[in-house]
Amino acid sequence: MRIFCKPLVNKLWMVLWIMAMLLVCPQFAAAQDVASIVRQSEEANNRDWAAAPEFDNSERDHTKDGDKTYAVTMLDGSPYERLIAVNGHDLSPATEQEQEKKYQEAVEERRHESPEERSKRIAKYQAERNRDRTMLQQLTAAFDFHLVGERMLSGHKVYVLKATPRKGYKPPDRDSQVLPGMEGTLWIDQKALQWVKVEAHVTHPVGIEGFVAEVEPGTRFELEKRPVTRDIWLASHYSMKANAKVLFLIPHKTAEDDTFFNYHRRAVSAEK
Repeated sequence: MRIFCKPLVNKLWMVLWIMAMLLVCPQFAAAQDVASIVRQSEEANNRDWAAAPEFDNSERDHTKDGDKTYAVTMLDGSPYERLIAVNGHDLSPATEQEQEKKYQEAVEERRHESPEERSKRIAKYQAERNRDRTMLQQLTAAFDFHLVGERMLSGHKVYVLKATPRKGYKPPDRDSQVLPGMEGTLWIDQKALQWVKVEAHVTHPVGIEGFVAEVEPGTRFELEKRPVTRDIWLASHYSMKANAKVLFLIPHKTAEDDTFFNYHRRAVSAEK
């Protein structure tokens, strides 16, 4: 007497296959969802980058010697930083008058510069912007992202993504050479798919070719963004601490901590 028949075997295999799919498909779907989230957030970053020159803003730079606050205005193709406060206090009338004089001198200088001088100045600004954009783009290229949870952050419901180095990643420039030695976390707004915050830190020493230096653990950076219009989000805070060895021997430490606020669309008259 046969203990089992072929139809029963087929049914058992079908049940096992369905169970396997129930285990595998959610993971596959989750991976697809994370890839889509990251891709759409990168597209949002590109829109923000393109729109940034349309806005003037205030910037507070924090240093070991105190804080300085600047009004940042686009002036004929590149920004001009005008000091407006020190350690949270308004400038004295004399200092304010001095800053106004410097601003007017800059207006006149840019108004009368040669085409070559103007092109060189704007090209320098654009190179800095392109460098920042490339670094942001490399953040999504250099890491694999894994969804680790959801939470509230700064009033936004966010996806929390863990970032780990992507195998086989090849840095395209000197700035991104540090990325294979880093890991971090990305917080993405669930509705806007905008970056609310990104943090990355060095986990093991990384040599920088052409610079004879090594970036070490303790190096980290953090970027936070906030909406300035319904569709555009711009930086609200950036901090960076770098530990390195120049010539692989001499310790070198740098730090930066900047806050950005009071964004408003650039007045057309500021270009003239």
